[in-house]
Amino acid sequence: MSTVQPYIPRSGDKPGPGEPFARSWRVELRIWWREVDRWLLALVIALMAIGTVAVAVASPASADRLSTAQTQLPELYFYWAHIRWQVLGLAVMLGAAMLSRDNARRLGILLAGAMVAAMFLVPIPGIGHEVNGSQRWLKFGMTMQPSEFLKPGFAIALAWILTWRLRDPNLPVLAIATGAMALVGGLLMLQPNLGATMLFAGVWFVLMLLAGVSIQRIGALVAGGVALLTAAYFLYDNARYRIDSFLGGGTAYDQVDLAQRTLLAGGWTGSGMWLGIRKMTLPEAHTDYIFSVIGEEFGLLICALVVLLYLAILVRVLVRLADEENLFVLLAGAGLVTQICGQAFINILVNLQLFPSKGMTLPLVSYGGSSTIAVCLTVGLLLAITRRNPFLHRETPGLRAMLNDSGPDAKEVDR
Repeated sequence: MSTVQPYIPRSGDKPGPGEPFARSWRVELRIWWREVDRWLLALVIALMAIGTVAVAVASPASADRLSTAQTQLPELYFYWAHIRWQVLGLAVMLGAAMLSRDNARRLGILLAGAMVAAMFLVPIPGIGHEVNGSQRWLKFGMTMQPSEFLKPGFAIALAWILTWRLRDPNLPVLAIATGAMALVGGLLMLQPNLGATMLFAGVWFVLMLLAGVSIQRIGALVAGGVALLTAAYFLYDNARYRIDSFLGGGTAYDQVDLAQRTLLAGGWTGSGMWLGIRKMTLPEAHTDYIFSVIGEEFGLLICALVVLLYLAILVRVLVRLADEENLFVLLAGAGLVTQICGQAFINILVNLQLFPSKGMTLPLVSYGGSSTIAVCLTVGLLLAITRRNPFLHRETPGLRAMLNDSGPDAKEVDR
């Protein structure tokens, strides 16, 4: 007498003859909701909500600063623009989060290749677009910053390269990964963009550590990084000015000093929504220094909440990856969360005058066009890569025991 096995829907299942498409779509959605990290998604949505309010209170300061005699920007100009970008970003995030791990890996690799090619076009006059002395954008009808979209692609592509050692231990994957970092760093410094170069180098360093680089090589890498930073100080005027301002304490008119004064002006509980005064003299209040605006308007307690949310995202992803057996998932997840949280903590340290100014936005909070879409894509790919069947972990020990008792063929299936 045969027993009928229960049907377990999988993401690759297609509707059968006569089965409505809507039913299959609902099944796919239920599977995704079961597998996605809902806590991580909730933390991201919370930061985006705080960002919506923060851009609303920062918008009058930036609109007033950027208005001219010919063009007067409305006070909430950047707020309404931010809402539009956030809606588009959410659509990109959820679309990327519904990808399978394999498709997320493919998208990341293609994105890395396309953005590296785009960065070769940035220095070309007439194609690259310059803002505040830095040529980092491409302008084809709309402005796009390739380095922002390279961030998720770089982490995924680097993780993919480092997994080649599983197939052939003799492949020089560490040298290839270092060469990829050198290429990206060189293209970024042509813009110039020292802050992004340091962020990419941090991701590369974290993945190299996780890939099992020896202590001797780690020391050599650190020494090489210090040497390159020293060279940037002497060869890159903007870097030298910012480092000197940071070490020398700056003046009352420096951006970082103004940011710190704005941050502390609200005390623990803030001056109240739209009641901040110092933000009106703060450059880039809606982007680079929005953390200081939050401090003045809502107080240091809300600033601490923002920091805790980023820490919670970092810890949540690390806990999710702690028992991960897939090397690519481990490396890619660690690289993506390093991109997001590393940029966030650099931005926060700059606002606290604990780090030289780097021109970085606060991910998921600051106003941005391509940067908002890029960080939402990064989160979406992170959600896709960390997807997991919640029933798989509890069934794994028994399943493995059964497979191990079934001979070499079963072990191969388990692998």
